[in-house]
Amino acid sequence: MAAHWASFVTAEPDLAKTVEERFGAYTHHVLATLRKDGSPRTTGIEVRFLGGELWLGMMPDSLKALDLRRDPRFALQANPGEGTSMGGGDVRIAGRAIEVEDAQTKARYGEEVEPPEPFHLFRTELTEVVRTHVEDDTYLVVQVWKPGAPLRAIKRT
Repeated sequence: MAAHWASFVTAEPDLAKTVEERFGAYTHHVLATLRKDGSPRTTGIEVRFLGGELWLGMMPDSLKALDLRRDPRFALQANPGEGTSMGGGDVRIAGRAIEVEDAQTKARYGEEVEPPEPFHLFRTELTEVVRTHVEDDTYLVVQVWKPGAPLRAIKRT
């Protein structure tokens, strides 16, 4: 089961706001894709939250774009920033990236973001959102959201 960003925002607005803030704090993040042989590949990426979607834009024929065309599964990690404080926590998103072929959609995205032309554009379908943070300087809290399931919170000391 997968969900669009807007569905996640509706289901868990507070967590969604935190996730967007974490991704908004820095420009570059880390995308994990699968190579032809099934081994992982990690690369830098910029992401956008627009129109109820989480978008991934890429240079033409980049290895990450070719990976996603072959196997749409991905994991996305927000840049933790400098030092070890990770204000807002560690945020990860997993799902599938679906390439957008529609010229109108790409043109609207291009008007908003102004990416270098040409570019690949992928919209995402989420399968999991995870936030890990420290609460009260005592607990490690892991929040896990999956489509169709309630938000789970696990506290560890």
